[in-house]
Amino acid sequence: MSEKANKPVKAEQDSLYAKREEIYPREVHGIFASWRVAMVFLTLGLYYILPWINWGEGRQALLFDLPNRKFNIFMMTLWPQDLIYLSALLIISALGLFLFTSVGGRLWCGYACPQTVWTEVFLWIERKIEGGRPQRMKLAKSPWNLNKVIKKGGKHLAWIALSLWTGFTFVGYFSPIRELAVDFINWDLGPWETFWIFFYAFATYGNAGWLREQVCIYMCPYARFQSVMFDDNTLIISYDEKRGNPRGARKRGKEKPTDKGDCIDCSLCVQACPTGIDIRDGLQYQCIACAACIDACDDVMEKMDYPKGLIRYTTLNEVKGNGLHIFRPRVLVYSAILLGLVAGMAWSLATRVPLGVDISRDRNILYREAPNGDLENVFTIKIMNQDDKAHSFVITIHGMPGAVLDPDEPETRVESGEIGETLIRVRAAEDIVKGRSTSITLRVTASDDDKLTDEEDTRFIAPADWFQK
Repeated sequence: MSEKANKPVKAEQDSLYAKREEIYPREVHGIFASWRVAMVFLTLGLYYILPWINWGEGRQALLFDLPNRKFNIFMMTLWPQDLIYLSALLIISALGLFLFTSVGGRLWCGYACPQTVWTEVFLWIERKIEGGRPQRMKLAKSPWNLNKVIKKGGKHLAWIALSLWTGFTFVGYFSPIRELAVDFINWDLGPWETFWIFFYAFATYGNAGWLREQVCIYMCPYARFQSVMFDDNTLIISYDEKRGNPRGARKRGKEKPTDKGDCIDCSLCVQACPTGIDIRDGLQYQCIACAACIDACDDVMEKMDYPKGLIRYTTLNEVKGNGLHIFRPRVLVYSAILLGLVAGMAWSLATRVPLGVDISRDRNILYREAPNGDLENVFTIKIMNQDDKAHSFVITIHGMPGAVLDPDEPETRVESGEIGETLIRVRAAEDIVKGRSTSITLRVTASDDDKLTDEEDTRFIAPADWFQK
């Protein structure tokens, strides 16, 4: 194919794949910037500190111990049989996201998303080493020299150190972190621990250091389907066109021109945006609702002695003059469902007994007559100890007065996370058995903890001719 024929194809490719323009967000100060900093300390503080907290007798408070198939969550120990709680947690998280998005737009993205939080920290490191926005832009355009190598190299070394610490902490949620620290120092890590530390470190370094807004714009699916959860009463960051337009520059301290709006067209709102958009062009899917543009604009309005709020959190209905309506059917339905699920899960966890009992009878012999003339049924009892320590369990019978167990009140010791199995015989004299099938209850109780008890109903079977004697 000729070179001339290739030209339209290349033009089409150029239009589809735009080259990324580096974004250097300006540092801003204000109420929303303070909230973002507070959320960074809260979220990352919890992330880095929680694995080091112990609960009880030296047990790591938060540990997802996959090899031993148990999950320590403060005072609770959950097992694979408790997978329903994970399902409930995922459903609650999804509904919570729907509710918060319906009310406040992309507040999760702007303040609590891991991509946003770590990017804030990486940007802080970049500013401390390379300087403010003008200095960083000047350094990027300057030729390579010793100063540039030191600053760029120092920044990346700091990023890598933080990323490795992040990866180490991540693995500390799945492997005891104190043992992991010793192994890390002695470089005696297992293959999977080594892989996940460096994989998570690489992901943190790449996403927060290099990709940044590209993750939010192109990789995050939330940005694509958020619009279906928005309506005219959803809080969004919006520019007040009626008040701000027509835009135009003017000197500070001078009376506002009659033919101009409040926007002085300083572009600080654009410079502060971490995704590089101009909020004055209207709501865009790239906006992560971080409110940096609000802080930047409010600062300018204060200096110009204009009212704040030219860019603000608002709704489309409020901008149109229809008022603010937070409590609407969608919000109420989401809130009711979410509240019900949270209450149900909390009640289930509060009343959960870390013990499971499974009873099965001997299918080969439903009943048999003992040497002393009593009738006997044989059962196999499986005891699942879901507590974080071993217990001895005692079995008792209820619901059939006069019936006895053989052996008498059998006791079985079961280690934490293990399943103990024992064989018991239920015996009943002729005058006790009133029918071919009698309901009985076998109760299992820890000998050292009366609250650790569970029971299961079964039936005592007798032959038809037993009552014809």
